[in-house]
Amino acid sequence: MVTSAASSVAPRASLARRLFATVDIASLVCFRVLFGLLMFVEVWRDLPDIADVYIEPEFHFTFHGFAWMRPLPGDGMYVVFGVLGLAALCVTIGLCYRAAALVFFLGISYVFLLEQGVYLNHIYLIALISFLMIFVPTHRAGSVDAWLRPRLHDRTAPAWALWLVRAQIGIPYFYAGLAKLNPDWLRGEPMRMWLRERADLPLVGPLLREWWAPYFFSYGGLVFDLLVVPALLWRRTRAWAFTLALCFHLINAVVFSIGIFPWVMMAATTIFFEPDWPRRLRNRVAARVGAPPWPAPLLAGPPVRLGRSQKAMLAGLAVYVAWQLLFPLRHWLYPGDVAWTEEGHKFAWRMKLRDKDGYVRFYATDPERGETWKIETRGRLSAWQRDEMSGRPEMILQFAHYLADDLRRRGHPTIEIRAVALVALNGREPQMLIDPTVDLARVEPTLRPSPWILHDLVD
Repeated sequence: MVTSAASSVAPRASLARRLFATVDIASLVCFRVLFGLLMFVEVWRDLPDIADVYIEPEFHFTFHGFAWMRPLPGDGMYVVFGVLGLAALCVTIGLCYRAAALVFFLGISYVFLLEQGVYLNHIYLIALISFLMIFVPTHRAGSVDAWLRPRLHDRTAPAWALWLVRAQIGIPYFYAGLAKLNPDWLRGEPMRMWLRERADLPLVGPLLREWWAPYFFSYGGLVFDLLVVPALLWRRTRAWAFTLALCFHLINAVVFSIGIFPWVMMAATTIFFEPDWPRRLRNRVAARVGAPPWPAPLLAGPPVRLGRSQKAMLAGLAVYVAWQLLFPLRHWLYPGDVAWTEEGHKFAWRMKLRDKDGYVRFYATDPERGETWKIETRGRLSAWQRDEMSGRPEMILQFAHYLADDLRRRGHPTIEIRAVALVALNGREPQMLIDPTVDLARVEPTLRPSPWILHDLVD
């Protein structure tokens, strides 16, 4: 059944069948263009850092299960980023779209997994979105592919495509809000520390020194993250929510200098508008200049019954969304404060919640020779790697294994590695992060709770 608006039976159809009705493709096309352009900008911005992050370090902190991944030698990493930039441009204009989306996803995932020390939530989100873009048919209109292959052209897309992208954008907001419901955040930390460091900014600097500023940013961010997606979906509050989102992300861009992330999220908020908003906006402009309007597409209502392929796709969507909803909650399986232990912190949308300052010292013991000595990390790690490692137990363990392997090759087969990590969390007094008596060379990496991490955080 095809109508000029959503089918009259849609409200009575099951949710599963409604996901296979069609919607105007205009907003998905707009999202594709904005996402592709921002990804090209991100790749361009990263070019000066390639050598410092991927080529010069002697050692790279990898993610659990991906220790086999290594940067390409020579100029290989520049080639990778060049391919990423080209793929981003192809996604933007819709040229060889699905292949370009696949290449971009594989490339950005490879770069992301090479170095844990530069982990950022927004790169993880970019990898997830680029994965979805492989399957979401945003190239059916406004693309080179549709121009070259007219049979591909379609002004509609299945509703599941739109709602899948909305879910992927909405989940980080929601979990970021939940994560802020913790004692430190509610007492204004670490926001107070960060604002104090930025008090010399022009115009806004004096305001950041006010007593209320940490609470304004902390509680404002909490409420915004929890409510912005419902407010964007509800037509009555959408304009206010969009304006607030722009202000929120612009403030983040100016005050906290967090790269491309605010701009990606500003672009992503448009996906919560009505699917035909770009078409209506264009037609308003066209009416003023006397250009012909773009006609509204014919939308198909929900199918009477789902076919086998549709059921398989629905099952795949359910598994993906369920994983996105459950995986960020895994930190509840670990003892202690996740901001301190880091167990379950990554991939959970726990953004800008903790500030750690401290140091870690490594000591080697050769029981056969009865000798103990301090290991110098300078020259083995860059300054930014040392800073990131100091408060991350998993990274400390990785480097301890690297040191042990190196010393075994140098004639110390029974070497023991211990570490003293003294860390201050969110302005607290420095405390021991890991047990300094444990031989880390004998500790195997695991996803289970780590007893060598000291969980008793003293306020």
